[in-house]
Amino acid sequence: MDVNDRIARASLHVEVADRVREMIFDRTLAPGLRIDELDLSARLGTSRTPLREALKVLANEGLVRLAPGRGAYVTELSASEVESLFPVLAMLESRCAGEAVRRLGPIDRRRLEALHQAMEQQAAKGDAEGYHRLADELHALLHEASGNPWLQRATTDLRRFLRLARGMSGQGGNRLLQSLAEHRTLMKAIAREDAEAAEQVMHHHLLAQQKAWRAAHPAPQPAAREPGEVDDGPAAPEEGPPASAAAPVAAALPGPDAAVVDLKSVDAHSHREPEYIGV
Repeated sequence: MDVNDRIARASLHVEVADRVREMIFDRTLAPGLRIDELDLSARLGTSRTPLREALKVLANEGLVRLAPGRGAYVTELSASEVESLFPVLAMLESRCAGEAVRRLGPIDRRRLEALHQAMEQQAAKGDAEGYHRLADELHALLHEASGNPWLQRATTDLRRFLRLARGMSGQGGNRLLQSLAEHRTLMKAIAREDAEAAEQVMHHHLLAQQKAWRAAHPAPQPAAREPGEVDDGPAAPEEGPPASAAAPVAAALPGPDAAVVDLKSVDAHSHREPEYIGV
């Protein structure tokens, strides 16, 4: 057997993992779904062995949950998990942006500008999926340019969960235009080689996504009491362990009062934090 054949066969599960990962991100495999190995391996045109190896890889990434004796399930994030994700990513991404601006060379600057121009084109067409794919590439380039492998690893790992959360909410309309405006402000800071402003814009870019998430997923309101009904106080806690994941949340677009960055504030005063309009 040729050495190249052995390498190709050994790397088959990596290719399968890449395919399944994208199926999770585009929700072909929905959150909470039990993965039918026979069906999925047939769809991918492979045997169950490389699929099982691929599922182990995805389980290590947190995208799949392996339940002994029951199979593999697509990870389903709870609303509280998504909420707590954004502030951590805001810290990591902003640090990446600042360090990248201090290290960017002319080649990477041209690559960033090309990606941003492509994002402008996708936004003009209203192609949210294409826009976010390019935005992910732009962020990945900033991670790499930061020159900090630990920061890059931590940020890249958490952005996988951001893509899961993105699939749980509408990504178009008003929020798409807000995101484009935030990236324009980021590119202006990069062009000025203003690392501090780049950190601020990136930090608020992630928090704006959190605000859009909240607008699309309002907290449930307590049911109104009937006239004359007596309030018995807080209910006693139920026995047993808490649920491992929340029920799927309906997708919705952020409303017109979702957060946006005040571009003039950042461009004119890079030492000041951008302000938010709306809630």
